[in-house]
Amino acid sequence: VQLVESGGGLVQPGGSLRLSCAASSGKIFDIRAIGWYRQAPGEAREFVALVRNDDTTRYVDSAKGRFTISRDNVKNTVYLQMNNLQPEDTATYYCRGTHYPNDYWGRGTQVTVSA
Repeated sequence: VQLVESGGGLVQPGGSLRLSCAASSGKIFDIRAIGWYRQAPGEAREFVALVRNDDTTRYVDSAKGRFTISRDNVKNTVYLQMNNLQPEDTATYYCRGTHYPNDYWGRGTQVTVSA
């Protein structure tokens, strides 16, 4: 399975972006969990959110109430809706699919939050 992220960009503080993670081969539904991770310059990659194929979700505390993850099995895509973005959300965002024993990563999309 190949995962391709899109939707990043430059946004002002308080703004919104919707990231997409599309499976260019294989089916999103067949992957047990799809997650979003992010990595800021000089920092370790960190978990942001995930959705399982039973539609249960999990978020890092800093994302709760601001970010929403969802999956569209018809469009073979997972979305991360990000609202009220802040400068500390600036990072490269990566999509990850996990289905034991496989672990798939996309190449990332840059999100920059700046005035």
